[in-house]
Amino acid sequence: MTKLTIVAFDGTRHELDVENGSTVMENAVRNSVPGIEAECGGACACATCHVYVDDEWAAAVGAPEAMEEDMLDFAYDVRPTSRLSCQIKMSEALDGLVVHVPERQA
Repeated sequence: MTKLTIVAFDGTRHELDVENGSTVMENAVRNSVPGIEAECGGACACATCHVYVDDEWAAAVGAPEAMEEDMLDFAYDVRPTSRLSCQIKMSEALDGLVVHVPERQA
């Protein structure tokens, strides 16, 4: 299992053991993490699973693809490390990943 920490806007840390190949969004929904709405169910067709990747993980996670970048235009308070959690697949390389949930979704 791979470790994933999702920090809710209020500072609550959700430390999860997740399967490789699953997305950050799937794990947030499965564990009822507040602030991740995931209205499109992971189809990269909305911006309601927006997260901020922790600065020390930004390089490992990488930049968004073009379609994700287009959807981020609809997100609230986009920052340099903004990503849609449905587009981040967990792997051994991301063991220990930390993401933060914004104040609100789009």
